[in-house]
Amino acid sequence: MIKIIETYHHDKDGYNPFFIRAHWQVAQLNYMQEQGLDAIAKMDMHLDTDEVFVLTKGAAVLIAGRETENEMQFEAVKMRPGMVYNIPAKAWHNIAMDKEASVIIVEKSNTHLGDFICRPLNGNEQEKLSVAIQNLLES
Repeated sequence: MIKIIETYHHDKDGYNPFFIRAHWQVAQLNYMQEQGLDAIAKMDMHLDTDEVFVLTKGAAVLIAGRETENEMQFEAVKMRPGMVYNIPAKAWHNIAMDKEASVIIVEKSNTHLGDFICRPLNGNEQEKLSVAIQNLLES
């Protein structure tokens, strides 16, 4: 019998783009310390791709941000398993996860090799974001 169906799974901590084709890729992000619910210290931006997130297990908060003159302003949503979330290209974002969380990510191919910039959060921004995440999780 011929094998047609391919299967992929990532069972280690962190990010792994495991299915890459000409114009898109699928990756899996599992909990790692810097993605912890109270550990977010930076925001990322992709210039050339939207990024789609699907929570498969655990708890996670998807975070978007907008820079103002004074500091980053945040929008955050508690993710629901199976719901599809999109972050448009050129939008600051990150994801806070509990230790059980796993997220599938779909984006333009090879995004992880260079289509990203990072912006560190200052102490005030980190504190404001941490409080917002905790409030979301408690609601």
